[in-house]
Amino acid sequence: MKYLLQRLAFYLFTAWAAITINFFIPRLIPGDPVMALINRFQMDTDAMESLYILFGLDENKSMWQQYLEYWAQLFRGDLGLSFTFFPTPVSEVLADSLPWTIALVGVTTMLSFALGTGAGVIAGWRRGSWMDGLIPVTTFLSSIPFFWLGLIMITLFAGRDGAFPSSGGFDPGVVPSWDGEFIASAIHHSLLPAITILISSVSGWILGMRNMMVAVASEDYITVAHAKGLSERRVALGYAARNALLPNVSGFALSLGFIVGGTLLVEIVFSYPGLGYQLFQAVGAKDYPLMQGIFLIITLSVLLANFLADIVYVLLDPRTRREG
Repeated sequence: MKYLLQRLAFYLFTAWAAITINFFIPRLIPGDPVMALINRFQMDTDAMESLYILFGLDENKSMWQQYLEYWAQLFRGDLGLSFTFFPTPVSEVLADSLPWTIALVGVTTMLSFALGTGAGVIAGWRRGSWMDGLIPVTTFLSSIPFFWLGLIMITLFAGRDGAFPSSGGFDPGVVPSWDGEFIASAIHHSLLPAITILISSVSGWILGMRNMMVAVASEDYITVAHAKGLSERRVALGYAARNALLPNVSGFALSLGFIVGGTLLVEIVFSYPGLGYQLFQAVGAKDYPLMQGIFLIITLSVLLANFLADIVYVLLDPRTRREG
Protein backbone atom coordinates (compact mmCIF):
# COMPACT_ATOMS: atom_id res chain seq x y z
CA MET A 1 0.00 0.00 0.00
CA LYS A 2 2.86 2.37 0.82
CA TYR A 3 4.38 1.67 -2.59
CA LEU A 4 1.15 2.62 -4.40
CA LEU A 5 0.72 5.79 -2.33
CA GLN A 6 4.27 6.84 -3.19
CA ARG A 7 3.63 6.22 -6.88
CA LEU A 8 0.33 8.11 -6.70
CA ALA A 9 2.09 11.11 -5.13
CA PHE A 10 4.71 11.00 -7.87
CA TYR A 11 2.06 10.93 -10.62
CA LEU A 12 0.09 13.77 -9.05
CA PHE A 13 3.25 15.90 -8.95
CA THR A 14 4.02 14.98 -12.56
CA ALA A 15 0.47 15.90 -13.59
CA TRP A 16 0.82 19.30 -11.90
CA ALA A 17 4.13 19.90 -13.70
CA ALA A 18 2.67 18.87 -17.07
CA ILE A 19 -0.38 21.10 -16.65
CA THR A 20 1.86 24.01 -15.64
CA ILE A 21 4.05 23.52 -18.71
CA ASN A 22 0.88 23.29 -20.81
CA PHE A 23 -0.18 26.67 -19.45
CA PHE A 24 3.06 28.34 -20.54
CA ILE A 25 3.21 26.80 -24.05
CA PRO A 26 1.13 29.47 -25.88
CA ARG A 27 2.78 32.22 -23.84
CA LEU A 28 6.33 31.18 -24.77
CA ILE A 29 5.82 30.32 -28.44
CA PRO A 30 6.86 33.21 -30.70
CA GLY A 31 3.97 35.05 -32.32
CA ASP A 32 0.54 36.19 -31.25
CA PRO A 33 -2.21 33.54 -31.39
CA VAL A 34 -4.97 36.18 -31.24
CA MET A 35 -3.52 38.11 -34.20
CA ALA A 36 -3.19 34.83 -36.09
CA LEU A 37 -6.91 34.20 -35.48
CA ILE A 38 -7.87 37.73 -36.56
CA ASN A 39 -5.82 37.46 -39.76
CA ARG A 40 -7.22 34.04 -40.58
CA PHE A 41 -10.87 34.98 -40.23
CA GLN A 42 -10.43 38.61 -41.34
CA MET A 43 -11.98 39.78 -38.10
CA ASP A 44 -12.33 43.36 -36.92
CA THR A 45 -9.34 44.45 -34.82
CA ASP A 46 -11.78 46.17 -32.45
CA ALA A 47 -12.51 42.71 -31.05
CA MET A 48 -8.85 42.15 -30.21
CA GLU A 49 -9.12 43.01 -26.52
CA SER A 50 -12.18 40.80 -26.08
CA LEU A 51 -10.38 37.91 -27.73
CA TYR A 52 -7.37 38.28 -25.43
CA ILE A 53 -9.71 38.05 -22.44
CA LEU A 54 -11.64 35.17 -24.03
CA PHE A 55 -8.47 33.09 -24.51
CA GLY A 56 -7.08 33.87 -21.05
CA LEU A 57 -4.31 36.14 -22.33
CA ASP A 58 -5.51 39.34 -20.69
CA GLU A 59 -2.49 41.64 -20.41
CA ASN A 60 -4.15 43.53 -17.54
CA LYS A 61 -3.83 40.45 -15.34
CA SER A 62 -0.61 39.12 -13.90
CA MET A 63 0.77 35.77 -14.98
CA TRP A 64 -0.14 34.36 -11.55
CA GLN A 65 -3.79 35.45 -11.97
CA GLN A 66 -3.92 33.89 -15.43
CA TYR A 67 -2.41 30.70 -14.01
CA LEU A 68 -5.03 30.45 -11.27
CA GLU A 69 -7.83 31.15 -13.76
CA TYR A 70 -6.42 28.40 -16.01
CA TRP A 71 -6.68 25.88 -13.17
CA ALA A 72 -10.20 27.08 -12.40
CA GLN A 73 -11.14 26.52 -16.05
CA LEU A 74 -9.70 23.00 -15.98
CA PHE A 75 -11.73 22.08 -12.90
CA ARG A 76 -14.83 23.29 -14.77
CA GLY A 77 -13.88 21.21 -17.81
CA ASP A 78 -13.32 24.38 -19.85
CA LEU A 79 -10.37 23.96 -22.25
CA GLY A 80 -11.05 27.14 -24.19
CA LEU A 81 -12.22 27.74 -27.76
CA SER A 82 -10.64 26.14 -30.81
CA PHE A 83 -9.15 28.48 -33.41
CA THR A 84 -9.57 25.88 -36.16
CA PHE A 85 -13.25 25.28 -35.41
CA PHE A 86 -13.97 28.71 -33.90
CA PRO A 87 -16.15 29.26 -31.92
CA THR A 88 -16.51 25.56 -31.00
CA PRO A 89 -15.11 24.71 -27.52
CA VAL A 90 -12.02 22.51 -27.45
CA SER A 91 -13.84 20.04 -25.18
CA GLU A 92 -16.44 19.42 -27.92
CA VAL A 93 -13.74 18.89 -30.55
CA LEU A 94 -11.99 16.38 -28.27
CA ALA A 95 -15.27 14.65 -27.45
CA ASP A 96 -15.92 14.17 -31.18
CA SER A 97 -12.41 12.92 -32.00
CA LEU A 98 -11.49 10.85 -28.95
CA PRO A 99 -13.91 7.94 -29.59
CA TRP A 100 -12.46 7.46 -33.09
CA THR A 101 -8.91 7.18 -31.76
CA ILE A 102 -9.88 4.91 -28.87
CA ALA A 103 -11.84 2.63 -31.19
CA LEU A 104 -9.03 2.39 -33.75
CA VAL A 105 -5.78 2.57 -31.79
CA GLY A 106 -7.19 1.16 -28.54
CA VAL A 107 -8.48 -2.04 -30.10
CA THR A 108 -5.40 -2.57 -32.27
CA THR A 109 -3.04 -1.91 -29.34
CA MET A 110 -4.75 -4.46 -27.10
CA LEU A 111 -5.04 -6.95 -29.95
CA SER A 112 -1.38 -6.59 -30.95
CA PHE A 113 -0.32 -6.94 -27.29
CA ALA A 114 -2.39 -10.10 -26.84
CA LEU A 115 -1.27 -11.69 -30.11
CA GLY A 116 2.36 -10.63 -29.75
CA THR A 117 2.66 -11.71 -26.12
CA GLY A 118 1.04 -15.07 -26.80
CA ALA A 119 3.23 -15.71 -29.84
CA GLY A 120 6.31 -14.58 -27.90
CA VAL A 121 5.57 -17.04 -25.10
CA ILE A 122 5.36 -19.92 -27.57
CA ALA A 123 8.41 -18.80 -29.57
CA GLY A 124 10.53 -18.36 -26.45
CA TRP A 125 9.46 -21.56 -24.74
CA ARG A 126 9.89 -23.63 -27.90
CA ARG A 127 13.10 -22.23 -29.27
CA GLY A 128 13.94 -23.42 -32.75
CA SER A 129 10.30 -24.09 -33.69
CA TRP A 130 8.69 -22.73 -36.85
CA MET A 131 7.18 -19.84 -34.89
CA ASP A 132 10.62 -18.85 -33.61
CA GLY A 133 11.71 -18.75 -37.25
CA LEU A 134 9.07 -16.11 -38.05
CA ILE A 135 10.70 -13.51 -35.78
CA PRO A 136 12.98 -12.07 -38.53
CA VAL A 137 9.95 -11.61 -40.80
CA THR A 138 7.93 -9.76 -38.17
CA THR A 139 10.97 -7.66 -37.26
CA PHE A 140 11.35 -6.61 -40.89
CA LEU A 141 7.69 -5.59 -41.08
CA SER A 142 7.99 -3.54 -37.90
CA SER A 143 10.98 -1.68 -39.32
CA ILE A 144 8.81 -0.20 -42.07
CA PRO A 145 7.63 3.29 -41.00
CA PHE A 146 3.92 3.67 -40.20
CA PHE A 147 3.27 6.21 -42.94
CA TRP A 148 5.14 4.21 -45.60
CA LEU A 149 3.31 1.00 -44.73
CA GLY A 150 0.04 2.96 -44.80
CA LEU A 151 0.80 4.29 -48.28
CA ILE A 152 1.62 0.76 -49.45
CA MET A 153 -1.67 -0.53 -48.02
CA ILE A 154 -3.61 2.25 -49.75
CA THR A 155 -1.88 1.51 -53.06
CA LEU A 156 -2.58 -2.22 -52.85
CA PHE A 157 -6.02 -2.39 -51.26
CA ALA A 158 -7.74 1.01 -51.58
CA GLY A 159 -8.77 3.31 -54.37
CA ARG A 160 -11.52 3.05 -56.96
CA ASP A 161 -11.18 -0.69 -57.49
CA GLY A 162 -9.90 -1.53 -54.01
CA ALA A 163 -11.73 -3.37 -51.28
CA PHE A 164 -11.20 -0.61 -48.71
CA PRO A 165 -11.70 3.18 -48.64
CA SER A 166 -8.53 5.25 -48.61
CA SER A 167 -9.59 8.02 -46.24
CA GLY A 168 -12.21 9.23 -43.77
CA GLY A 169 -14.00 7.57 -40.92
CA PHE A 170 -17.27 6.73 -42.70
CA ASP A 171 -18.92 7.00 -46.11
CA PRO A 172 -20.11 10.42 -47.34
CA GLY A 173 -23.80 10.91 -46.75
CA VAL A 174 -23.93 8.56 -43.77
CA VAL A 175 -25.19 10.29 -40.64
CA PRO A 176 -23.17 9.39 -37.51
CA SER A 177 -25.48 7.48 -35.18
CA TRP A 178 -25.72 4.14 -33.42
CA ASP A 179 -27.40 2.37 -36.31
CA GLY A 180 -26.21 -0.55 -38.41
CA GLU A 181 -25.39 1.51 -41.49
CA PHE A 182 -23.06 3.91 -39.69
CA ILE A 183 -21.36 1.19 -37.59
CA ALA A 184 -20.74 -0.96 -40.67
CA SER A 185 -19.33 2.03 -42.56
CA ALA A 186 -17.08 3.04 -39.64
CA ILE A 187 -15.72 -0.51 -39.28
CA HIS A 188 -15.09 -0.72 -43.04
CA HIS A 189 -13.11 2.54 -42.97
CA SER A 190 -11.11 1.49 -39.90
CA LEU A 191 -9.95 -1.92 -41.17
CA LEU A 192 -7.07 -0.73 -43.35
CA PRO A 193 -5.49 1.64 -40.80
CA ALA A 194 -6.07 -1.00 -38.09
CA ILE A 195 -4.23 -3.65 -40.11
CA THR A 196 -1.41 -1.17 -40.72
CA ILE A 197 -1.00 -0.50 -37.00
CA LEU A 198 -1.28 -4.19 -36.14
CA ILE A 199 1.42 -5.26 -38.60
CA SER A 200 3.80 -2.54 -37.42
CA SER A 201 3.36 -3.06 -33.69
CA VAL A 202 2.82 -6.78 -33.07
CA SER A 203 6.42 -7.84 -33.76
CA GLY A 204 7.76 -5.67 -30.94
CA TRP A 205 5.63 -7.56 -28.43
CA ILE A 206 6.67 -10.92 -29.95
CA LEU A 207 10.38 -10.14 -29.82
CA GLY A 208 10.28 -8.67 -26.31
CA MET A 209 8.30 -11.55 -24.83
CA ARG A 210 10.33 -14.17 -26.68
CA ASN A 211 13.63 -12.82 -25.32
CA MET A 212 12.27 -12.61 -21.77
CA MET A 213 10.96 -16.19 -21.97
CA VAL A 214 14.40 -17.39 -23.11
CA ALA A 215 16.04 -15.59 -20.17
CA VAL A 216 13.49 -16.81 -17.61
CA ALA A 217 13.64 -20.42 -18.86
CA SER A 218 17.19 -20.76 -17.51
CA GLU A 219 16.30 -19.61 -13.99
CA ASP A 220 16.59 -22.00 -11.06
CA TYR A 221 12.92 -21.85 -10.10
CA ILE A 222 11.99 -23.15 -13.56
CA THR A 223 14.30 -26.13 -13.02
CA VAL A 224 12.72 -26.70 -9.60
CA ALA A 225 9.23 -26.55 -11.11
CA HIS A 226 10.21 -29.22 -13.64
CA ALA A 227 11.72 -31.33 -10.85
CA LYS A 228 8.42 -31.21 -8.95
CA GLY A 229 6.81 -32.96 -11.89
CA LEU A 230 4.57 -30.05 -12.88
CA SER A 231 3.09 -30.15 -16.35
CA GLU A 232 4.86 -28.34 -19.18
CA ARG A 233 1.87 -26.04 -19.65
CA ARG A 234 1.78 -25.03 -15.98
CA VAL A 235 5.50 -24.32 -15.86
CA ALA A 236 5.37 -22.28 -19.07
CA LEU A 237 2.34 -20.19 -18.13
CA GLY A 238 2.32 -20.16 -14.34
CA TYR A 239 6.04 -19.69 -13.74
CA ALA A 240 7.92 -18.57 -16.85
CA ALA A 241 5.33 -16.42 -18.62
CA ARG A 242 4.13 -14.72 -15.45
CA ASN A 243 7.62 -13.43 -14.64
CA ALA A 244 8.57 -12.71 -18.25
CA LEU A 245 5.43 -10.62 -18.61
CA LEU A 246 6.54 -7.89 -16.18
CA PRO A 247 8.63 -5.81 -18.64
CA ASN A 248 5.86 -6.03 -21.24
CA VAL A 249 3.40 -4.61 -18.70
CA SER A 250 5.33 -1.33 -18.63
CA GLY A 251 5.44 -1.17 -22.40
CA PHE A 252 1.74 -1.93 -22.62
CA ALA A 253 0.96 0.82 -20.11
CA LEU A 254 2.84 3.34 -22.22
CA SER A 255 1.03 2.10 -25.33
CA LEU A 256 -2.34 2.51 -23.60
CA GLY A 257 -1.38 6.01 -22.55
CA PHE A 258 -0.49 7.01 -26.08
CA ILE A 259 -3.74 5.58 -27.45
CA VAL A 260 -5.42 8.97 -27.06
CA GLY A 261 -2.68 10.60 -29.10
CA GLY A 262 -3.39 8.12 -31.79
CA THR A 263 -0.85 6.81 -34.23
CA LEU A 264 -0.38 10.27 -35.66
CA LEU A 265 1.10 9.35 -39.02
CA VAL A 266 -1.44 6.60 -39.66
CA GLU A 267 -4.34 8.97 -38.96
CA ILE A 268 -2.79 11.59 -41.23
CA VAL A 269 -2.20 9.14 -44.09
CA PHE A 270 -5.75 7.81 -43.88
CA SER A 271 -7.31 11.20 -42.94
CA TYR A 272 -8.89 9.34 -40.03
CA PRO A 273 -10.89 11.70 -37.77
CA GLY A 274 -9.04 10.93 -34.53
CA LEU A 275 -6.99 13.03 -32.12
CA GLY A 276 -3.79 12.50 -34.09
CA TYR A 277 -5.32 14.03 -37.21
CA GLN A 278 -6.81 16.85 -35.15
CA LEU A 279 -3.37 17.58 -33.68
CA PHE A 280 -1.95 17.75 -37.19
CA GLN A 281 -4.63 20.27 -38.18
CA ALA A 282 -4.12 22.25 -34.97
CA VAL A 283 -0.38 22.60 -35.58
CA GLY A 284 -0.97 23.79 -39.14
CA ALA A 285 -3.55 26.36 -37.99
CA LYS A 286 -1.57 27.43 -34.89
CA ASP A 287 -4.58 26.39 -32.83
CA TYR A 288 -2.96 26.73 -29.40
CA PRO A 289 -6.06 25.93 -27.31
CA LEU A 290 -6.67 22.71 -29.25
CA MET A 291 -2.99 21.72 -29.04
CA GLN A 292 -3.06 22.39 -25.29
CA GLY A 293 -6.17 20.25 -24.88
CA ILE A 294 -4.73 17.34 -26.84
CA PHE A 295 -1.38 17.49 -25.03
CA LEU A 296 -3.21 17.57 -21.70
CA ILE A 297 -5.32 14.53 -22.55
CA ILE A 298 -2.25 12.61 -23.77
CA THR A 299 -0.24 13.47 -20.64
CA LEU A 300 -2.98 12.51 -18.19
CA SER A 301 -3.67 9.30 -20.10
CA VAL A 302 -0.01 8.26 -19.97
CA LEU A 303 0.14 8.94 -16.21
CA LEU A 304 -3.09 7.04 -15.55
CA ALA A 305 -1.94 4.09 -17.64
CA ASN A 306 1.39 3.93 -15.80
CA PHE A 307 -0.36 4.06 -12.42
CA LEU A 308 -2.56 1.14 -13.50
CA ALA A 309 0.63 -0.67 -14.58
CA ASP A 310 2.04 -0.16 -11.09
CA ILE A 311 -1.09 -1.77 -9.66
CA VAL A 312 -0.67 -4.74 -12.00
CA TYR A 313 2.99 -4.99 -10.94
CA VAL A 314 1.91 -5.30 -7.33
CA LEU A 315 -0.48 -8.10 -8.25
CA LEU A 316 2.03 -9.98 -10.42
CA ASP A 317 5.21 -9.52 -8.39
CA PRO A 318 5.02 -10.40 -4.65
CA ARG A 319 8.39 -8.70 -4.07
CA THR A 320 6.75 -5.33 -4.74
CA ARG A 321 4.16 -5.99 -2.02
CA ARG A 322 6.89 -6.85 0.48
CA GLU A 323 8.81 -3.68 -0.37
CA GLY A 324 5.66 -1.62 0.18
